[in-house]
Amino acid sequence: MPKDVARRRARQKTSPPEAMNMSAIHDPETHSRMPATRWSPIYHGLRDAVVGHRLAPGTKLPEDELASLYSVSRTVIRAALQALAHDRLVRLEPNRGAFVAQPSTQEAREVFEARALIEPRVAALAAQVAKPEDVLLLRRHLDKEHEALHAGRDSDAIMLSARFHVGIAEIAGHSILTGFVRDLVSHSSLIIALYWKRRDTTCESHAHHALVDAIEAGESDRAADLMKEHLLDLLSGLELARSPKKPQSLAEMLR
Repeated sequence: MPKDVARRRARQKTSPPEAMNMSAIHDPETHSRMPATRWSPIYHGLRDAVVGHRLAPGTKLPEDELASLYSVSRTVIRAALQALAHDRLVRLEPNRGAFVAQPSTQEAREVFEARALIEPRVAALAAQVAKPEDVLLLRRHLDKEHEALHAGRDSDAIMLSARFHVGIAEIAGHSILTGFVRDLVSHSSLIIALYWKRRDTTCESHAHHALVDAIEAGESDRAADLMKEHLLDLLSGLELARSPKKPQSLAEMLR
């Protein structure tokens, strides 16, 4: 057995199964001192409008207009916008305000190119060391993805997909690569949310199930190949050259 695989297995034996906890990519409630019950509905409303393509990339989000639309104070709006900025769905610019994020085509391609270099290796490592309880957690997570997508909760499906990829990296037991994956997945979740043109871009379909099967079987080469194909398919499912929509008022876009 290669020494690096033996070391990862040894580390995993010292930790309980719950250590692979599919940790959240986005946890905005930890980044505001205001009770989440006050700004959470605004956060979810704006997030769903971005993912649902009602708010186009680059749209300005004035605090005063949002406060009027949601019948809350600008302080509450500001907390929601800060949470969205933490999720990279919104860009905050000094003296200009908040805007729906607008990653470039080049940035999108670079993010997925980087993922295609790193994540196949991570999937192969996970296949070498995964335990039955790891696979069980992944399969339970796939059930949640499936439920979210079929219930029409597209933004939740995108976030769950992101957590699935980080979960595989956590199983692999390579802390540096896991950090890279977490950051890249966060970037690409935004890109998918803004530019997806096929609903299966959210990763719900057969790709994740095939990956779990390969990891469970210990087929490291197959897991790596499946991961690379999956990421290239994700990129092909993005409409990066989307034509501009007819201008609408903020109220119309959020209706």
